[in-house]
Amino acid sequence: MKVLVTGGCGFIGSNFVRLMLRTHSDWSVVNLDKLTYAGNPANLNDVEGDPRYRFYRADICDAQAVAAAIGDGVDAIVNFAAETHVDRSISEPEAFLRTDILGTHVLLEAVRERRIQRFLQVSTDEVYGHVAEGSSDEAFPLAPRSPYAASKAGGDLQVLAYRVTYGTPVMITRGSNTYGPYQYPEKLIPLFVTNLIDDQPVPVYGDGMQVRDWLHVDDHCRGIEHVLLHGTPGEVYNVGGGNGRTNLEITQRLLALLGKDPARYIRHVDDRPGHDRRYALDCVKLHTLGWRPTVAFEEGLAATVAWYREHESWWRPIRSGEFTAYYRAQYAGLHE
Repeated sequence: MKVLVTGGCGFIGSNFVRLMLRTHSDWSVVNLDKLTYAGNPANLNDVEGDPRYRFYRADICDAQAVAAAIGDGVDAIVNFAAETHVDRSISEPEAFLRTDILGTHVLLEAVRERRIQRFLQVSTDEVYGHVAEGSSDEAFPLAPRSPYAASKAGGDLQVLAYRVTYGTPVMITRGSNTYGPYQYPEKLIPLFVTNLIDDQPVPVYGDGMQVRDWLHVDDHCRGIEHVLLHGTPGEVYNVGGGNGRTNLEITQRLLALLGKDPARYIRHVDDRPGHDRRYALDCVKLHTLGWRPTVAFEEGLAATVAWYREHESWWRPIRSGEFTAYYRAQYAGLHE
Protein backbone atom coordinates (compact mmCIF):
# COMPACT_ATOMS: atom_id res chain seq x y z
CA MET A 1 0.00 0.00 0.00
CA LYS A 2 1.11 3.54 -0.76
CA VAL A 3 -0.31 6.05 1.72
CA LEU A 4 -0.33 9.84 1.69
CA VAL A 5 -0.20 11.05 5.28
CA THR A 6 -1.00 14.73 5.70
CA GLY A 7 0.31 16.42 8.83
CA GLY A 8 2.84 13.64 9.25
CA CYS A 9 5.35 15.81 11.14
CA GLY A 10 2.90 16.49 13.95
CA PHE A 11 2.44 14.49 17.13
CA ILE A 12 0.03 11.72 16.14
CA GLY A 13 0.94 11.88 12.46
CA SER A 14 4.66 11.27 13.03
CA ASN A 15 3.95 8.36 15.36
CA PHE A 16 1.62 6.92 12.70
CA VAL A 17 4.24 7.26 9.95
CA ARG A 18 6.84 5.54 12.10
CA LEU A 19 4.47 2.74 13.11
CA MET A 20 3.37 2.04 9.52
CA LEU A 21 6.94 1.84 8.22
CA ARG A 22 7.94 -0.38 11.12
CA THR A 23 5.05 -2.83 10.89
CA HIS A 24 4.42 -2.97 7.12
CA SER A 25 7.54 -3.77 5.13
CA ASP A 26 5.62 -3.50 1.84
CA TRP A 27 4.11 -0.07 2.55
CA SER A 28 5.43 3.29 1.39
CA VAL A 29 4.48 6.62 2.97
CA VAL A 30 4.36 10.10 1.46
CA ASN A 31 4.26 12.78 4.15
CA LEU A 32 2.82 16.19 3.28
CA ASP A 33 3.19 18.78 6.03
CA LYS A 34 3.13 22.58 6.04
CA LEU A 35 5.49 22.66 9.05
CA THR A 36 3.57 25.14 11.13
CA TYR A 37 4.85 25.75 14.67
CA ALA A 38 3.78 22.25 15.81
CA GLY A 39 5.09 20.41 12.74
CA ASN A 40 8.59 19.25 13.56
CA PRO A 41 10.78 17.41 11.00
CA ALA A 42 12.89 16.15 13.93
CA ASN A 43 9.95 13.93 14.85
CA LEU A 44 10.90 11.69 11.92
CA ASN A 45 14.69 11.92 11.88
CA ASP A 46 14.89 8.17 12.32
CA VAL A 47 13.04 7.40 9.03
CA GLU A 48 14.57 10.05 6.77
CA GLY A 49 16.84 7.52 5.09
CA ASP A 50 14.13 4.92 4.51
CA PRO A 51 13.59 4.53 0.72
CA ARG A 52 9.89 3.90 1.39
CA TYR A 53 9.46 7.41 2.85
CA ARG A 54 9.12 10.76 1.05
CA PHE A 55 8.46 14.21 2.46
CA TYR A 56 6.77 17.21 0.82
CA ARG A 57 6.60 20.55 2.57
CA ALA A 58 3.25 21.98 1.52
CA ASP A 59 -0.16 23.19 2.65
CA ILE A 60 -3.18 20.90 2.23
CA CYS A 61 -5.09 24.00 1.06
CA ASP A 62 -2.83 24.07 -2.03
CA ALA A 63 -4.45 21.76 -4.59
CA GLN A 64 -1.40 21.74 -6.87
CA ALA A 65 0.91 20.76 -4.02
CA VAL A 66 -1.47 17.98 -2.99
CA ALA A 67 -1.50 16.70 -6.59
CA ALA A 68 2.31 16.74 -6.67
CA ALA A 69 2.51 14.73 -3.45
CA ILE A 70 0.04 12.17 -4.82
CA GLY A 71 2.21 11.88 -7.94
CA ASP A 72 1.36 8.82 -9.99
CA GLY A 73 -1.14 7.73 -7.38
CA VAL A 74 -1.68 6.58 -3.82
CA ASP A 75 -3.97 3.93 -2.41
CA ALA A 76 -5.15 5.95 0.57
CA ILE A 77 -4.98 9.35 2.24
CA VAL A 78 -4.93 9.67 6.04
CA ASN A 79 -5.58 13.27 7.05
CA PHE A 80 -3.91 14.33 10.30
CA ALA A 81 -3.30 17.89 9.08
CA ALA A 82 -5.13 20.31 11.36
CA GLU A 83 -4.81 23.21 13.68
CA THR A 84 -5.47 21.47 16.97
CA HIS A 85 -4.99 23.49 20.16
CA VAL A 86 -8.22 24.84 21.67
CA ASP A 87 -6.49 27.75 23.40
CA ARG A 88 -5.03 28.98 20.11
CA SER A 89 -8.38 28.58 18.34
CA ILE A 90 -9.87 31.06 20.79
CA SER A 91 -7.29 33.73 19.92
CA GLU A 92 -6.91 33.00 16.18
CA PRO A 93 -9.95 31.05 14.88
CA GLU A 94 -9.51 31.86 11.17
CA ALA A 95 -6.43 29.63 10.82
CA PHE A 96 -8.53 26.70 12.09
CA LEU A 97 -11.29 27.33 9.57
CA ARG A 98 -8.78 27.42 6.74
CA THR A 99 -6.89 24.22 7.51
CA ASP A 100 -9.58 22.09 9.12
CA ILE A 101 -12.38 22.93 6.65
CA LEU A 102 -10.90 24.28 3.40
CA GLY A 103 -7.93 21.91 3.60
CA THR A 104 -10.21 18.93 4.10
CA HIS A 105 -12.24 20.03 1.06
CA VAL A 106 -9.10 20.17 -1.12
CA LEU A 107 -8.16 16.62 -0.08
CA LEU A 108 -11.67 15.32 -0.72
CA GLU A 109 -11.58 16.78 -4.22
CA ALA A 110 -8.26 15.04 -4.86
CA VAL A 111 -9.74 11.72 -3.69
CA ARG A 112 -12.77 12.18 -5.93
CA GLU A 113 -10.86 13.29 -9.01
CA ARG A 114 -8.07 10.71 -8.71
CA ARG A 115 -10.38 7.86 -7.61
CA ILE A 116 -8.26 7.12 -4.55
CA GLN A 117 -9.45 3.99 -2.80
CA ARG A 118 -9.71 5.28 0.78
CA PHE A 119 -9.77 8.57 2.65
CA LEU A 120 -9.54 8.55 6.44
CA GLN A 121 -10.28 11.76 8.32
CA VAL A 122 -8.64 11.87 11.76
CA SER A 123 -11.02 13.82 13.99
CA THR A 124 -11.64 14.31 17.71
CA ASP A 125 -14.12 13.53 20.48
CA GLU A 126 -14.40 17.29 21.03
CA VAL A 127 -16.92 17.53 18.18
CA TYR A 128 -19.48 15.95 20.54
CA GLY A 129 -19.04 18.74 23.06
CA HIS A 130 -19.67 18.40 26.79
CA VAL A 131 -21.05 14.98 27.79
CA ALA A 132 -22.67 15.40 31.20
CA GLU A 133 -23.23 11.69 31.79
CA GLY A 134 -22.87 8.42 29.96
CA SER A 135 -20.79 8.34 26.78
CA SER A 136 -21.09 9.53 23.21
CA ASP A 137 -21.34 6.95 20.45
CA GLU A 138 -20.92 7.71 16.77
CA ALA A 139 -24.60 8.70 16.38
CA PHE A 140 -24.33 11.28 19.17
CA PRO A 141 -25.26 14.79 17.93
CA LEU A 142 -22.36 17.12 17.19
CA ALA A 143 -22.29 20.05 19.61
CA PRO A 144 -18.86 21.73 19.36
CA ARG A 145 -18.22 24.49 21.88
CA SER A 146 -14.88 25.92 20.75
CA PRO A 147 -13.63 27.26 17.40
CA TYR A 148 -11.32 24.23 17.19
CA ALA A 149 -14.10 21.71 17.77
CA ALA A 150 -16.38 23.56 15.36
CA SER A 151 -13.75 23.53 12.61
CA LYS A 152 -13.19 19.79 13.08
CA ALA A 153 -16.95 19.17 13.04
CA GLY A 154 -17.16 21.18 9.81
CA GLY A 155 -14.49 19.01 8.25
CA ASP A 156 -16.29 15.84 9.38
CA LEU A 157 -19.57 17.00 7.87
CA GLN A 158 -17.87 17.66 4.54
CA VAL A 159 -16.39 14.16 4.60
CA LEU A 160 -19.77 12.54 5.22
CA ALA A 161 -21.46 14.75 2.62
CA TYR A 162 -18.95 13.61 -0.03
CA ARG A 163 -19.90 10.03 0.75
CA VAL A 164 -23.61 10.74 0.20
CA THR A 165 -23.19 13.03 -2.81
CA TYR A 166 -20.32 11.43 -4.70
CA GLY A 167 -19.92 7.98 -3.14
CA THR A 168 -16.40 8.92 -2.02
CA PRO A 169 -14.78 6.10 0.02
CA VAL A 170 -14.39 8.05 3.25
CA MET A 171 -14.13 7.10 6.92
CA ILE A 172 -13.71 9.12 10.11
CA THR A 173 -12.02 8.32 13.40
CA ARG A 174 -12.74 10.43 16.49
CA GLY A 175 -10.01 10.01 19.05
CA SER A 176 -9.92 10.93 22.72
CA ASN A 177 -7.14 12.94 24.41
CA THR A 178 -3.88 11.45 23.23
CA TYR A 179 -0.52 11.42 25.03
CA GLY A 180 2.96 10.04 24.42
CA PRO A 181 6.32 10.91 22.80
CA TYR A 182 6.78 13.86 20.41
CA GLN A 183 3.76 15.86 21.61
CA TYR A 184 4.23 19.61 21.28
CA PRO A 185 4.59 21.00 24.82
CA GLU A 186 1.60 23.34 24.75
CA LYS A 187 -0.66 20.37 25.59
CA LEU A 188 -1.34 19.42 29.22
CA ILE A 189 0.90 16.42 29.81
CA PRO A 190 4.07 17.56 27.97
CA LEU A 191 3.62 21.14 29.23
CA PHE A 192 3.37 20.02 32.83
CA VAL A 193 6.18 17.46 32.54
CA THR A 194 8.62 19.91 30.98
CA ASN A 195 7.64 22.64 33.46
CA LEU A 196 8.28 20.30 36.35
CA ILE A 197 11.60 19.11 34.93
CA ASP A 198 12.59 22.79 34.97
CA ASP A 199 11.22 23.18 38.53
CA GLN A 200 8.43 25.51 37.37
CA PRO A 201 4.79 25.55 38.55
CA VAL A 202 2.01 24.15 36.36
CA PRO A 203 -1.15 26.08 35.30
CA VAL A 204 -4.35 24.19 36.14
CA TYR A 205 -7.46 25.67 34.53
CA GLY A 206 -10.23 26.48 37.03
CA ASP A 207 -10.79 23.80 39.65
CA GLY A 208 -9.10 21.12 37.51
CA MET A 209 -12.14 18.85 37.61
CA GLN A 210 -12.58 18.68 33.83
CA VAL A 211 -12.69 15.00 32.77
CA ARG A 212 -10.86 13.63 29.75
CA ASP A 213 -10.42 10.09 28.41
CA TRP A 214 -6.72 9.42 27.84
CA LEU A 215 -5.36 7.29 24.98
CA HIS A 216 -1.71 6.43 24.34
CA VAL A 217 -0.51 7.55 20.92
CA ASP A 218 0.53 4.01 19.92
CA ASP A 219 -2.98 2.75 20.61
CA HIS A 220 -4.46 5.71 18.75
CA CYS A 221 -2.28 5.01 15.71
CA ARG A 222 -3.18 1.32 15.76
CA GLY A 223 -6.85 2.26 15.94
CA ILE A 224 -6.49 4.49 12.88
CA GLU A 225 -4.61 1.74 11.05
CA HIS A 226 -7.34 -0.76 11.96
CA VAL A 227 -10.06 1.47 10.53
CA LEU A 228 -7.99 2.14 7.40
CA LEU A 229 -7.68 -1.59 6.77
CA HIS A 230 -11.00 -2.91 8.06
CA GLY A 231 -13.44 0.00 8.32
CA THR A 232 -16.54 0.44 6.19
CA PRO A 233 -16.69 3.47 3.87
CA GLY A 234 -19.12 6.09 5.11
CA GLU A 235 -18.71 5.09 8.75
CA VAL A 236 -17.42 6.92 11.83
CA TYR A 237 -15.41 5.13 14.53
CA ASN A 238 -14.67 6.38 18.04
CA VAL A 239 -11.14 5.62 19.31
CA GLY A 240 -10.92 5.96 23.09
CA GLY A 241 -8.61 4.75 25.81
CA GLY A 242 -11.17 4.11 28.53
CA ASN A 243 -9.08 6.11 31.01
CA GLY A 244 -11.31 8.90 32.29
CA ARG A 245 -9.39 11.19 34.66
CA THR A 246 -9.81 14.75 35.88
CA ASN A 247 -7.12 17.22 34.90
CA LEU A 248 -6.29 17.55 38.60
CA GLU A 249 -5.79 13.79 38.90
CA ILE A 250 -3.42 13.87 35.93
CA THR A 251 -1.55 16.80 37.48
CA GLN A 252 -1.16 15.04 40.81
CA ARG A 253 0.08 11.86 39.12
CA LEU A 254 2.68 13.79 37.13
CA LEU A 255 3.84 15.54 40.31
CA ALA A 256 4.25 12.16 41.99
CA LEU A 257 6.20 10.71 39.06
CA LEU A 258 8.55 13.70 39.13
CA GLY A 259 8.83 13.86 42.92
CA LYS A 260 7.25 17.31 43.31
CA ASP A 261 5.11 18.70 46.15
CA PRO A 262 1.59 19.65 44.92
CA ALA A 263 1.38 22.52 47.40
CA ARG A 264 4.39 24.18 45.79
CA TYR A 265 3.80 23.52 42.09
CA ILE A 266 0.06 23.67 41.35
CA ARG A 267 -1.24 27.08 40.30
CA HIS A 268 -4.95 27.40 39.54
CA VAL A 269 -5.50 29.92 36.72
CA ASP A 270 -8.66 31.38 35.18
CA ASP A 271 -10.58 28.73 33.29
CA ARG A 272 -10.64 28.69 29.51
CA PRO A 273 -13.76 30.28 27.93
CA GLY A 274 -16.32 27.63 27.02
CA HIS A 275 -14.20 24.87 28.57
CA ASP A 276 -16.01 21.53 28.13
CA ARG A 277 -16.42 19.83 31.48
CA ARG A 278 -16.40 16.20 30.39
CA TYR A 279 -15.72 14.00 27.38
CA ALA A 280 -16.49 10.27 27.28
CA LEU A 281 -16.48 7.97 24.25
CA ASP A 282 -18.43 4.80 23.54
CA CYS A 283 -16.03 2.65 21.49
CA VAL A 284 -18.10 -0.53 21.15
CA LYS A 285 -18.23 -0.11 17.35
CA LEU A 286 -14.44 -0.22 16.96
CA HIS A 287 -14.10 -2.94 19.59
CA THR A 288 -16.53 -5.05 17.55
CA LEU A 289 -14.33 -4.44 14.51
CA GLY A 290 -11.42 -6.00 16.40
CA TRP A 291 -9.44 -3.14 17.98
CA ARG A 292 -8.86 -2.47 21.67
CA PRO A 293 -6.26 -0.31 23.45
CA THR A 294 -3.33 -2.24 24.88
CA VAL A 295 -1.24 0.35 26.77
CA ALA A 296 -2.16 0.48 30.47
CA PHE A 297 -2.57 4.11 31.48
CA GLU A 298 -0.24 4.15 34.49
CA GLU A 299 2.50 2.42 32.49
CA GLY A 300 2.00 4.65 29.48
CA LEU A 301 2.07 7.82 31.57
CA ALA A 302 5.25 6.78 33.40
CA ALA A 303 6.92 5.88 30.08
CA THR A 304 5.90 9.26 28.65
CA VAL A 305 7.43 11.13 31.60
CA ALA A 306 10.61 9.07 31.16
CA TRP A 307 10.71 9.91 27.43
CA TYR A 308 10.60 13.67 28.08
CA ARG A 309 13.27 13.29 30.74
CA GLU A 310 15.49 11.43 28.29
CA HIS A 311 14.83 13.66 25.27
CA GLU A 312 15.52 17.19 26.46
CA SER A 313 17.39 17.75 23.21
CA TRP A 314 14.04 17.38 21.42
CA TRP A 315 11.86 19.71 23.51
CA ARG A 316 14.26 22.38 24.76
CA PRO A 317 14.65 24.03 21.31
CA ILE A 318 10.84 24.12 21.06
CA ARG A 319 10.39 25.85 24.41
CA SER A 320 11.93 29.06 23.18
CA GLY A 321 11.06 31.79 20.69
CA GLU A 322 7.42 31.54 19.59
CA PHE A 323 6.53 29.10 22.36
CA THR A 324 7.91 31.37 25.08
CA ALA A 325 5.90 34.35 23.80
CA TYR A 326 2.73 32.24 23.58
CA TYR A 327 3.24 30.76 27.05
CA ARG A 328 3.77 34.12 28.72
CA ALA A 329 0.69 35.59 27.06
CA GLN A 330 -1.49 32.54 27.79
CA TYR A 331 -0.53 32.19 31.44
CA ALA A 332 0.21 35.79 32.43
CA GLY A 333 0.81 36.06 36.16
CA LEU A 334 1.54 32.35 36.65
CA HIS A 335 5.01 33.02 38.10
CA GLU A 336 4.07 36.03 40.19
